[in-house]
Amino acid sequence: MKIKNTQWLLLLIGILGYGWAEAHSLPDCKAQLLVQSEQVVIKFRSPYEILELASKAKIDLSSQESVEALKRYLVQHTHISDSLHSKWTITASTITTGQTTDPNIGTYPEIIAELYLKPDNSNSLHSFVLHSDWVIHQIPTQSILVSVEQDWANGIIENSGQQLGMIAWDIPSGKILPLQIQLEQGSWIKGFVSMLKLGMTHIQEGTDHILFVVVLLLPCMLVPIGKRWSSYRGLKSSLLEILSLVTAFTVGHSLTLLLGALEWVQLPSQPVEVLIAVSILVSAVHAIFPIFSGKEKYIAIGFGLIHGLAFSSILADLTVSTPILLVSILGFNLGIELMQLLLIAGIIPWLLVLSQTRIYFCIRLTGAILSSIAAIGWIMERVSGQGNAITSVVNQLPDFALPIIIGLALVAVIAFLIQRLSFISRQFYTKST
Repeated sequence: MKIKNTQWLLLLIGILGYGWAEAHSLPDCKAQLLVQSEQVVIKFRSPYEILELASKAKIDLSSQESVEALKRYLVQHTHISDSLHSKWTITASTITTGQTTDPNIGTYPEIIAELYLKPDNSNSLHSFVLHSDWVIHQIPTQSILVSVEQDWANGIIENSGQQLGMIAWDIPSGKILPLQIQLEQGSWIKGFVSMLKLGMTHIQEGTDHILFVVVLLLPCMLVPIGKRWSSYRGLKSSLLEILSLVTAFTVGHSLTLLLGALEWVQLPSQPVEVLIAVSILVSAVHAIFPIFSGKEKYIAIGFGLIHGLAFSSILADLTVSTPILLVSILGFNLGIELMQLLLIAGIIPWLLVLSQTRIYFCIRLTGAILSSIAAIGWIMERVSGQGNAITSVVNQLPDFALPIIIGLALVAVIAFLIQRLSFISRQFYTKST
């Protein structure tokens, strides 16, 4: 019987091979799983023309009738079973279209549909069998690549998807074999730690955020006199000023991170990114000569509000319940703060040492000018949407963070020793004469 089924399948492929071969020139479909506490969301992605061919209907997302027909098709070709014999409710929700780029064939339109799979027993969420033949029941040369795109409790978030397998025709049996989905039992601790790491990674890789913090702190150790920065203000006063600015920035970005992640405040990403670059430029100018002396903490709060909106966009794609979202915000924000503290701990001691030497004027001026150039490059890139030579260089800086800090430390130690030896020699010369 298996031989007969195989022969029929091969004959069918041979007869209709031309059309299927043409369809197969496009990438395979994808089923991306987003695991939640009470349901699994499948984000099904298919090349537009392949889904039209399989569903035998013209897809027009501006037509409610066409959308409903496509939803019925997707639900009818989805079935779930599990060892607990749970009853699964399957519904199709949002259907959108977009452009996707493939390195082999270039850009092509695709359909993105969300299906909600909800069992009456949540224990079934981590072990079930996916019986789905979307597209491949009509186009045997296609496959469905299945992956976990998001599983908060297991620490799978943002671009860290896990491949599970593939649904395709099995030639020997002449059948479309289902896929066993086996997920680990997660925990709140795993999810929280993953968000903590995500916050740290975001700052570690975010050159603009790092540069803003650095340039904001450059003049903190100096006393402003009129339109220029004067002498070292002392250790206690410097530390209090640093604490004041860091706290103000933290309050600002924590507030908009919370509001943005909860979708209470939303702004388009482009103006936010442009304003972040502007904040670096303004702070760099302030590091050259005081432009808002005495008001630094208010400026830090204001700029923090802008940076927080950018931080919140990282959490925009999290499909989790409100309690888990709040835990995610807390973990992500703590990760941001931890990496910022590590950054400050790495550079502030050397800036404190350098600010007591004559060379600090050159260090501060050079840092501020280079930061201004970087900010201008980012503004140009984010307004035009086109990269440039400046940003291509600046974006590589995180890879050299450790050598830069080590270099800064060496310069600080050498400059301090030279100045100290010079002072001692002058005293010795004065006494001898």
